[in-house]
Amino acid sequence: MALKKYKPTTPGQRFKIISAFDDITTSKPEKSLLVGKKSSGGRNSEGKMTVRNIGGGHKKKYRIIDFKRDKEGIPGTVKTIEYDPNRTARIALVHYADGEKRYIIAPQGLKVGQQVISGKGVSPEVGNTMYLSEVPFGTIIHNIELRPGQGAKMARSAGAYAQLMSRDGKFAIIKMPSGETRMILQTCKATIGMVSNSDHQLEKSGKAGRSRWLGRRPRVRGVAMNPVDHPMGGGEGRASGGHPRSRKGLPAKGYKTRSKKKASNKYIIDKRK
Repeated sequence: MALKKYKPTTPGQRFKIISAFDDITTSKPEKSLLVGKKSSGGRNSEGKMTVRNIGGGHKKKYRIIDFKRDKEGIPGTVKTIEYDPNRTARIALVHYADGEKRYIIAPQGLKVGQQVISGKGVSPEVGNTMYLSEVPFGTIIHNIELRPGQGAKMARSAGAYAQLMSRDGKFAIIKMPSGETRMILQTCKATIGMVSNSDHQLEKSGKAGRSRWLGRRPRVRGVAMNPVDHPMGGGEGRASGGHPRSRKGLPAKGYKTRSKKKASNKYIIDKRK
């Protein structure tokens, strides 16, 4: 993965740092795995704006991703590494031995022509999906299921990974990207390796227009509003706003919003930092 830095020929180019897209092998997606994607503009079914700062942006098509990896024992060959407008990670088109094509989240280091496989008795190589009961200790993993057969829910964004620390009874103990250590059933699956496009966090759009292409509208700071609009609004001159809080009055820094009665609390060994 490489980044491209531009010479400051215009104000918009001055701080622009974007991906070089050198890992992408084709610009044409697989038609059979595309579906239409409707943009809401932050409106609900009544047409009322329920989420601010959303709207516009380029039209997208959704790529159907195989998060379940349930083609067990059937080897697949990676044909392309592609850009996906709906996620930060790259995706890979896999042609399976039985003729089926599927998209998977591309791990770091996955190459065109490489073989991937999922199921029991699989070797712990990048791109292979295994049951947590068979993953060696200390292995870097991503695309982790929370319930058996549910499909991957955790560590799916660019550069994300978790680590298998140990096993205890029917649970595997995993250190999550957030720093949280939690238990997950050993019958759940995970994919070996780290998610691709790890340099994504270093990118800088360079100009407001690039955010508009992504469907993000301008966001007004609470401090710049009037008291009627935000708890941090108002004041004489450029007042800094007092205690940082959300528009609804919830404290923004250090205030814990997680429920103490949440059912999954019993699976968490160490909370996130």
